[in-house]
Amino acid sequence: MTGTLYAVGVGPGDPELMTLKAARIIRECQVIAIPHDDPIQCTAYQIAMGAVPEMKEKPVICVKMPMTKDPDILEQAHKDGTEILIRELEKGYDVALLTLGDTTVYASSMYLVQRVEKQGYETKLISGIPSFCAAAAELGISLGEQAEEIHILPGSYGIQAALALSGVKVIMKSGKAYPNVVEQLRENHFPAYMAENCTMENQKLYHGVEHFPEKAGYYTLMIVKDSPKEDGDR
Repeated sequence: MTGTLYAVGVGPGDPELMTLKAARIIRECQVIAIPHDDPIQCTAYQIAMGAVPEMKEKPVICVKMPMTKDPDILEQAHKDGTEILIRELEKGYDVALLTLGDTTVYASSMYLVQRVEKQGYETKLISGIPSFCAAAAELGISLGEQAEEIHILPGSYGIQAALALSGVKVIMKSGKAYPNVVEQLRENHFPAYMAENCTMENQKLYHGVEHFPEKAGYYTLMIVKDSPKEDGDR
């Protein structure tokens, strides 16, 4: 009998924001898979360790997920990662593939899950608290009210047209495109909020684009409102 691949969302950063189900699945799986080549440097692994410290006794397999848009590099990485996971599943082991945030929101793990499933193996997704929900809570603001629309956007792919949409815009992983995004927000006078390293030890929160720093890291998330009258209404 082959094992099951679980893609486990570990939440945004604070181990206390991991779900009970995520912790249980990690405890029950025989093997832990991480999207990195070093558990010490893997953010998702360190988050899970904070909630399930006994996980350190489990074997860890490294599935590299390169930070690139090059289709050839990604194709090879996904192929290699799929083979690594299937080797463990063929041994009858259940594998927990750790994923930062939620497994369904811009999660690299989904590419592997889809390939593994296509080859006939059982897969399951374990939800985690999305970073934008945690960020809104830390900032003390609501994401959506009444008929207000919520748009989730990947910051690294250009957002100029999306900023014209009505409602709330959540701009995720905007670190690389940060200067361009901030410039657009300032030019259009959008009320905006920002969370960097949300719920992690080095978390930084900003209310108002005028307070945004000149530079920001990869784990940077912005929440952009429509009307100036909403700014500061927390």
